[in-house]
Amino acid sequence: MAMSCLRRVAAVLLLAAVPAVASAAEVVDLAGRRLQIPDRVERIIIGEGRYIPTLAILDRENPIGRLVGMLGDYEDIDPANYARYRARFPDIDKVQRIGRSARDSFSVEQAIAARPQVAIFGLGGHGPGTRSTEVIRALEAAGVVIVFIDFRSDPLVNTPRSLELLGKVLGQEARAAEFLSAWRAALATVTERLAREKPTLTRVFVESRVGLGRGCCETMTRGMMGRFVTAAGGVNVADAILPGEAGVVSLEWLIANPPDVYIGTAIGSGLRDEASWLALGAGVTEAAARTRLAASLARPGIADLPAIREGRAHAIWHHFYNSPFNVAAVQAFAKWLHPALFADLDPDGLLADFHSRFQPFPLDGAYWVSRK
Repeated sequence: MAMSCLRRVAAVLLLAAVPAVASAAEVVDLAGRRLQIPDRVERIIIGEGRYIPTLAILDRENPIGRLVGMLGDYEDIDPANYARYRARFPDIDKVQRIGRSARDSFSVEQAIAARPQVAIFGLGGHGPGTRSTEVIRALEAAGVVIVFIDFRSDPLVNTPRSLELLGKVLGQEARAAEFLSAWRAALATVTERLAREKPTLTRVFVESRVGLGRGCCETMTRGMMGRFVTAAGGVNVADAILPGEAGVVSLEWLIANPPDVYIGTAIGSGLRDEASWLALGAGVTEAAARTRLAASLARPGIADLPAIREGRAHAIWHHFYNSPFNVAAVQAFAKWLHPALFADLDPDGLLADFHSRFQPFPLDGAYWVSRK
């Protein structure tokens, strides 16, 4: 849509857009922008539906109570967890969808018509980001305050910054601080022990979204779960040839540069029939996940890697790459990379505790699994 058209849309809808409120506080978002936040934020839109569990950390009684618009990615990408939210909060289906599951589907007209005071977007990802210039200008022209957060690009640095920011925006600073106290303690258990003991770094390969395509091998490097490898005392072997956050290496390269530990990410939820599709998450049993992992590890070439043959192969829920519960995944990585050093860690207990304390329902399903 041309910029002039977007401005006309904003102008037409402005009178119906945002109630006049006094600005109460100045915040700095993850894009470094200084923003004036309204006194009472009661109407928000989110650039990714997967931010709902983050909202639940702060608004556990009703995480969709302020939500007037969202991208429709959550029910498509993580249908099992979306179904849990629907069962507890049926009105989630009534929240206006302002796009499907990609940023180019985002509708500025629908977003403005939802009359939000605040839009919560990620620095990058499925929804509008910092490069979505026309969307940003149109929403700001309609009086919407845009707040950028990040759990994806630099998750272990930006998760606490994002929760602190959202705590201020939503008037839930105490709840944000409570969560971050537990989050920081869980991360320090890994990082401080590594700094003290200085173990030999473990070579790791993370195969991303195993089974989504027929080829090999998509991976994450200097962003997303690639950051977990470093935090857990590992060296990501793909860093040597991939300069960005993610990319693809050939199977031939992987065979020539074998890792000590292999980790595959499971984007599936057990609803597909392909034997090589990893399944983890809500509703997936450990036994079912292990069966899928074994099938995926039997692929030609992958099966011949020493890490596979010697039992140092694991799978993890893919969506940790964009979740404030990422520190539980870091603990799982640490146990896999340095099993003797972190024998006492209990990432299962940590994730269960996070759900018990900071989500509206208890943990359900397996979120990681190892070959046995």
